[in-house]
Amino acid sequence: MPRRALALCLALAACAAPPPPAIGYRYGAALISSSAAFDPARFVDGWHVAAAYGDEARCGPLAETWAPTGPGRYRVTGTACGPSGARALATDAVVTGPGRITRDEAGGPAELWVLWVDADYRVAVIGTPSGRFGRVLSRTPEVRPDLMQAARDVLKFNGYDPAGLQPI
Repeated sequence: MPRRALALCLALAACAAPPPPAIGYRYGAALISSSAAFDPARFVDGWHVAAAYGDEARCGPLAETWAPTGPGRYRVTGTACGPSGARALATDAVVTGPGRITRDEAGGPAELWVLWVDADYRVAVIGTPSGRFGRVLSRTPEVRPDLMQAARDVLKFNGYDPAGLQPI
């Protein structure tokens, strides 16, 4: 009887659905949600990119300043990752929903989702439903280990592979 049970288990395992394919840096079937408690006014000011996925992680230190230009609107300046490394960034962004921001990028508008911000707005996790983008922002160049672990947990919860997240 144990052999039959083992054979049945192996047969069932072989019939299991394969893991969903990755989309960018996220698993395709994973749910993702933006932060309904996001406060656009508290997001204003400087942010360092503390960790990111892909090419952005290899660009070196990156930072952004989010300056208000109207209700739910920002002018974002700083540094971004370009084909040849870090480059100047100057773009507009607008809050389009709870925890959702659309900003102009080189390839057209990009919808960024604020997945999480700690209670004191020291660390934020930003991603995209497409999974092509994911990063951890911090008010300081160094992130406390507990806050970085929380950021990794949020990324994992939203379908990102935390192993691909690289510190900058």
